[in-house]
Amino acid sequence: MEIRIQFVQVTKNEAVESFAIRKLLKMAEKYEWLIKADVFYKLEPDTKGKGKVCEIRLSLPGPRIFAISDEESFEAATDETIRDLEKQLQKRKSEMKPYL
Repeated sequence: MEIRIQFVQVTKNEAVESFAIRKLLKMAEKYEWLIKADVFYKLEPDTKGKGKVCEIRLSLPGPRIFAISDEESFEAATDETIRDLEKQLQKRKSEMKPYL
């Protein structure tokens, strides 16, 4: 699986990047049909949320899967986004039909 990580108007953080790669590679082992993951980290100055946003868009057979979360830290936002994606992937996997 190809992984692209972008920090949008945020300084690049190697620890956050390696954390996201490790989590996504673990997910790729479980779902071998994943093609690509685009990860975006942003800071939101909005007072409603917690400020640190992680967006992940997965490319796979069929429509893309997307999740976003807003947490206190980028690591927590990544964890929450990965959990949301796992739910969507489980649903997609149950809908897939094996072709013989």
